[in-house]
Amino acid sequence: MSSLEQLVSAELLHPVDVRVRALAAALAAKYPGASRAVLFYGSCLRQSQLDGLMLDFYLIVSDYRAAYGNSWLARANQLIPPNVFPFEHDGLMAKYAVLSEADFHRLNGSETRNVSVWARFAQPARLVWSADMTAQAKAITAVSRAAPALLAAAGSIDGEAPLDWWRRAFALTYSVELRAERKSRSDSVVDADTERYERFGRAAMAAIPPGTASGGWTRRRVEGKLLSVARLAKAAFTYSGGIDYLAWKINRHAGTRIEIKPWHRKWPLVAALILVPKLLAKGAVR
Repeated sequence: MSSLEQLVSAELLHPVDVRVRALAAALAAKYPGASRAVLFYGSCLRQSQLDGLMLDFYLIVSDYRAAYGNSWLARANQLIPPNVFPFEHDGLMAKYAVLSEADFHRLNGSETRNVSVWARFAQPARLVWSADMTAQAKAITAVSRAAPALLAAAGSIDGEAPLDWWRRAFALTYSVELRAERKSRSDSVVDADTERYERFGRAAMAAIPPGTASGGWTRRRVEGKLLSVARLAKAAFTYSGGIDYLAWKINRHAGTRIEIKPWHRKWPLVAALILVPKLLAKGAVR
């Protein structure tokens, strides 16, 4: 293992709440024969009290046909990855995104302009379930690609401190997706554990492949916003109660008071297409 892979491995395999592991095992059991790994990520990693929170997971599967059979969900997951679904186990609420092993590896690397995966897995995560040692090793390898991809895309600035490089890189990724969080969110991600980002920064910088191109953020922003809208539209068909969750998240982070009406739940795609432009105009999402 490289020094970065050693850091990633230690972080991914760090112990978590036993209820999180039980939830991950139950989630993997929903897709027998297809589940390869379950990763826990997001702000809930730093919480000791999990009741009442929405936990975030990625379910990694061998391939989409193995996960869904001949269902249209397999095609949807392939065309606009990932699919996102709600899940509940033993009183804990969660949502999980589904990616194949191949897509998880690809979307963690510099070969994609899509920031959503490598921006998330450059941050702390936990590997809370794996099918076998091969699946575990593949997950570690994939996640190890994320931090170099993030920092390489941001590009280095002479004299810039490593923590400022991280902050600027996360700020760029936040500008690409439709986000309800305030602009200071990208700084708070780093400031929550500066020692971690110092250690990972040195190893990630050394792991950036020579000749990796930076920039291209204007194109990323256009594609990222369009992709965010496409994912919202898809979620209207795949995520039960998704519009209520989105309203809750926007209200929590942007201080808005979105109220979901019965017709919004009946026609979530139409509601999303009406609400998103209004929220953009008000600056609730960017």
